[in-house]
Amino acid sequence: MRLPLVLLFLVMIATPLAVNLAGKDGGDPGAENRELAVFPRFDGTAASLAAYVPGFGEWFDDHFGMRSTLVRWYGETRLFLMGVSPTTAVHKGRNGFFFYADDNATEDFASADPLTPEAIDNWRSAISKAHRWLRSKQIGYVFTLAPDKHAIYPEEMPPTMAPVGAMSRTDQLYGSLNDLGIVVDVRPALLAAKARERIYFKTDTHWNDRGAQVAYEAIITAARAQVPSIPPPWTRDDFEPTTAMVEAGDLAGMMGLRRVMKEEDLSLAPKRARLARVVDPPGEEKLAEVGRLVTEIPGSTLPRAVIFRDSFTSRLVPFLSEHFSRAVYLWQNDFDAQVIEQEHPDIVIQEIVGRHLYGFIPSPELVPNP
Repeated sequence: MRLPLVLLFLVMIATPLAVNLAGKDGGDPGAENRELAVFPRFDGTAASLAAYVPGFGEWFDDHFGMRSTLVRWYGETRLFLMGVSPTTAVHKGRNGFFFYADDNATEDFASADPLTPEAIDNWRSAISKAHRWLRSKQIGYVFTLAPDKHAIYPEEMPPTMAPVGAMSRTDQLYGSLNDLGIVVDVRPALLAAKARERIYFKTDTHWNDRGAQVAYEAIITAARAQVPSIPPPWTRDDFEPTTAMVEAGDLAGMMGLRRVMKEEDLSLAPKRARLARVVDPPGEEKLAEVGRLVTEIPGSTLPRAVIFRDSFTSRLVPFLSEHFSRAVYLWQNDFDAQVIEQEHPDIVIQEIVGRHLYGFIPSPELVPNP
């Protein structure tokens, strides 16, 4: 009896390597929400030699034979047979909704750990100092917190979870900044739109086109209050609603099920031509998630903008870019005065996702004195 078990064990542990030696890569970059490790390079130096063994181990962990198949089988078994999320990074909600569970998202939903008075003071110092410095240069400033999906669809969170605090960190921060006249709370508009249609993806962390368009209208309306030469926002009447079944989003990727799950994408097709084009990096799409993205409208005399952003701005880029002759999107939470000096914008927009109020601490010292 022992011999068959030993042979079965040997076959099982040898099969992945045998599959690799047969020339088949077990990794599938498109199935997960991250970049897989690359094969290490040895260039004859001692440093590359020292890095080769751990580098090979990382590569093999991501590419061993049948890896993507085994990951998919595990995910399918956990989700479809047992009814639970295959990973602690994703909450399985109700009615087909999934929610991000890492990066303090769960804590943000619970509102169990409010900002301290010292943290609120630091935030106010950073934002108000940036506002004063920009105002001294006659540059407008708009600050907004992008709501996580759980803030707009709390009823779709798992039934075992519920907020325990009366006020979220977003509520606290907005309350401390409202007198500055630069804050845009997009939540009321999103909640109103939610009553008409779904405005966030079910299998992705972010809002869809229809949610992004609602937030964009609020942001541009606030920007125009400071820089009237910015054109009015495109309204919903400027778009044709479209639907299509697409590959599932980043949350499905975290579960290793992007190749398995599908989702109905509720998008918007513009009825008139969009003029803005990506000029840096050359050839990139507007939705590209890169550290620095620049759009321009050829021959335009519209105002210029600098936008500090995270992933929630990706869906805003096609909308916002139509209002600026040049828009520079920088993937960072902190304010960057040096970029402002280089770009000479007419308006600065700063977007930060709500859950980052847990992990990100602003730095008022980065902003020059007016």
